[in-house]
Amino acid sequence: MKTHGDMLEGLLTSFGGYYTVRRNDAAAPFAAEAEFHSHTEQYILIKAAHIADIDSNEFVFFADEEELTPDRLRTLDERAWEEGLSRVRAGDGHRNSDISLIILCDRADRAVLKAARRLYRYKSYQWGFKGWSGYRLAVWEAEGGTVTCNRLGRNLKATIQAAVQAAPSLLSKTGTQS
Repeated sequence: MKTHGDMLEGLLTSFGGYYTVRRNDAAAPFAAEAEFHSHTEQYILIKAAHIADIDSNEFVFFADEEELTPDRLRTLDERAWEEGLSRVRAGDGHRNSDISLIILCDRADRAVLKAARRLYRYKSYQWGFKGWSGYRLAVWEAEGGTVTCNRLGRNLKATIQAAVQAAPSLLSKTGTQS
């Protein structure tokens, strides 16, 4: 039967198609990281009539935990936000740099999952003229078979559910996702 460690490998494989995934040199205390960078240019008729550069980034941190406690959630949350912000290069052409945290655990208290739903972080750079950073969070609890996310992390829920459905032995362990 697969564990949350196997689930981590499945997620990293699915993220590997679009993101640069790092497993060995991830920032502590994370099990892995993934980065996505996109650069777009806008121009009129010819490239010499350049209007704008648009840069979008995403930094995803993966945590692999046996039991998620309130203190551990707070530590992972703060560390992911700080590490993600340290990588942001806000300036001309910067649109957004989103920071995501995906926590895979065996067990989590209901109060911890409730707190995870309420986590919210946002930062704008020079009133949004040089972009912004949003924070997405998702917690997959193997024991309850649930995916809990904050408001901005709703699209992570679909990604995690797809990874679970791709692994039949995980479905037999966790049941239907909610």
